[in-house]
Parts: sequence; structure tokens; C-alpha cells
Amino acid sequence: MKKKESVTVCSSAAFFKQAIEADKELRRMGFAVKLPYTAMKMKQSGDYRPETYKIWFKNPEQYGRKTWLIKNHLQKVKKGDVVLVLNYEKNGIPGYIGGNTLIEAAIGFHYKKPIYILNPISDKLDVKEEVLGMRPIFLDGNLQNIAPEKKEKVCGRGHRYKGRNPCPVCWPGRNKRK
Repeated sequence: MKKKESVTVCSSAAFFKQAIEADKELRRMGFAVKLPYTAMKMKQSGDYRPETYKIWFKNPEQYGRKTWLIKNHLQKVKKGDVVLVLNYEKNGIPGYIGGNTLIEAAIGFHYKKPIYILNPISDKLDVKEEVLGMRPIFLDGNLQNIAPEKKEKVCGRGHRYKGRNPCPVCWPGRNKRK
């Protein structure tokens, strides 16, 4: 039996309610899904307010909890097949991607995982250069655009290829695994 392709969902805690909805849709599409630990806790409790879970702001001695959450999710990124960044409007910035989500995407990039981003990013995004430098695949707001391996794609230079990764002609070495 073939293993299901796994999608590791990364996003700001402010979008964890949307992450739960994405989880349902991705599972219907046949993917195994890895969610942030806090998103699963929010689903269990029904409380989607990030401030409920970010206890380190009130008690700095609790930053060890934040450390554990970061390490836990980075392991999921490392073990997953693809990274999916859910980015919506936050703080007046459409397509917001914060520091923690950038770290998670960068780890995925380091481990040569395809990086999908749900929505376009804004010119107002402070980390736009870094996000674009990871050569993500934008889904234009539609999870159905996550490309299966068999689907033929055409890169910006017109090269035809199959697979999840960027064009192997334009970006040789991206597909090599260590």
C-alpha cells in the first residue's frame, strides 16, 4: 500500500481555526496532515484565541513552552512531504507570514520540501524577499491547486516537467536528496 503524501500546515496562531478547516479539506483530498500542536489543542477546546495559549507573555518563565512548540513543529516539517503556509490578512497586511511561519518554511526549504503558500503575499510583508527566495508555489487561495506528482507543469521559461518541486532545468539540484 502506498503511503499517503503528508502536508505539514504552517501559519500564524491567529489562523489556526482556518488550519482546522484546511485539515478537513486536505484529508478529503487524500493527504495525511500534520498540524501545529496548539491548533489541535484549540480544536479540542473550541477556544481559538491565541492569547489563551501564549502563556509566556504573562509569565516569561514559560518561554520553555514556546521552545517546545517550535521544536515539535519543526520536526513535523522535517518528516512531512510538503509544507503548506496558510496566510491571510493580519495587522492590515494581506497574505501575512510571521516570524515563526517563516522559520518553519525555511526549514522545509532546507530539507528540499516543496513549499505551497495559499494566498498571494503583499508588498507590505517585511519578509517578502525571503519568502520569494524560497521559490514557493502559490495556490491562489485554492487548496485544490496543490499539484499531484503526475500533473505536468510548465515553468516561467516554458520547460515542461512533472513533480512537486521547482523546474529541474531552471533550478538543478533542488530535487537531489542527501
